[in-house]
Amino acid sequence: MENEVICAAEPNDTSKRDFLRHGLQLAAGAALMSALPPGVRSAAWAAGSDKPEKEEVRIGFIPLTDCASVVMASVMGFDKKHGVKIVPSKEASWAGVRDKLVNGELDAAHVLYGLVYGVQLGIGGPKKDMNVLMTLNHNGQAISLSNQLKDKGATDGATLARLVAKKEREYTFAQTFPTGTHAMWLYYWLAAHGIDPFRDVKNIVVPPPQMVANMRVGNMDGFCVGEPWNNRAIVDNIGFTATTTQDIWTDHPEKVLGTTADWVAKHPNTARAVTAAIIEAGQWIDASIANKHKTAETIASKAYVNTDSDVIVARMLGRYSNGLGKSWDDRNAMKFFDDGAVPFPFLSDGMWFMTQHKRWGLLKDHPDYLAVAKRVNRIDVYKQAAAAAGVGVPKSDMRSSKLVDGVVWDGKEPKKYADGFKVKA
Repeated sequence: MENEVICAAEPNDTSKRDFLRHGLQLAAGAALMSALPPGVRSAAWAAGSDKPEKEEVRIGFIPLTDCASVVMASVMGFDKKHGVKIVPSKEASWAGVRDKLVNGELDAAHVLYGLVYGVQLGIGGPKKDMNVLMTLNHNGQAISLSNQLKDKGATDGATLARLVAKKEREYTFAQTFPTGTHAMWLYYWLAAHGIDPFRDVKNIVVPPPQMVANMRVGNMDGFCVGEPWNNRAIVDNIGFTATTTQDIWTDHPEKVLGTTADWVAKHPNTARAVTAAIIEAGQWIDASIANKHKTAETIASKAYVNTDSDVIVARMLGRYSNGLGKSWDDRNAMKFFDDGAVPFPFLSDGMWFMTQHKRWGLLKDHPDYLAVAKRVNRIDVYKQAAAAAGVGVPKSDMRSSKLVDGVVWDGKEPKKYADGFKVKA
């Protein structure tokens, strides 16, 4: 519209046009910033400007469906809109992502929520102050079991528990990183069915793209990982879906846009711009079935997830088949925006991972759950980015959910919550 107005003006109005346009830009910027708290405003105008300090931003990702908003922010040009260029960097493992974030090879990453907190607390590798800028997605992971377990009658948590109790042999389950989301979903689900994930079975770490191949050769009996690798196991006739993670915790937090606290301190405007671009990309993905198809086709390429787009898109759309003859439309499939509820970095989400780290003995002592979450989850930066993207924010920094075992998590009394589980370290 601006170009149309400019073209309609008379040639001798050039200076007037430029003055008016500059005035409108300043007014828009002032309106945007005046809506933010004073501390947020001062941070946003680093060195007297809101221009990104770094125009090219290297963001790591693992080949998973939920890297989609990072990729599409780059492919669809949402990054350019906010004055940055996102360069997606394909990584081999979560440990590799962690190391490259800590040493500065990556500016930021599509990364496991619990990995960021593990590094912050010094229990997931080298201790480093970390930041979560936004949540990238809710839902969309699963626990897969091998066809050999199906042949023994184990097709869900209850029947698996009965098989494990027989102690015919040691059963092995894989997750993707010791403090990460998949480890916590796997442990929570096993424990909800009376299986101690450390005493009753063996658990190992396997990078996401290697899950199916490892189960094919018998290295494990089951795994928890993000899509599309659970659906890939079914298509390849290697295993079946025992449960989805949205059945463990509906609308659970999953991957985040993570970086170091030092990086944000040095590049506050860049942090805001990148976050705004990815918020808009997630909003675009969730806007239509056509956009999800386009996303699946894009990320299916060798440069990103490197698998068939059909394997990706089915579960993006919520069209599930568990490999046991059951099919359903899942209203709680992977979400990237959900009216702004997904990208907001709720403090209670970060706190939950710490309660599970304490539950399983990864943390010896209770941290100051809320204080740590406030340092890590940069709600101030997120609010700047949401304003820039024209997106609203939730009224509260906390939220409440009931998990598969009926236990409610709302961010209150985290010490009591962490210590209250029957099955724990």
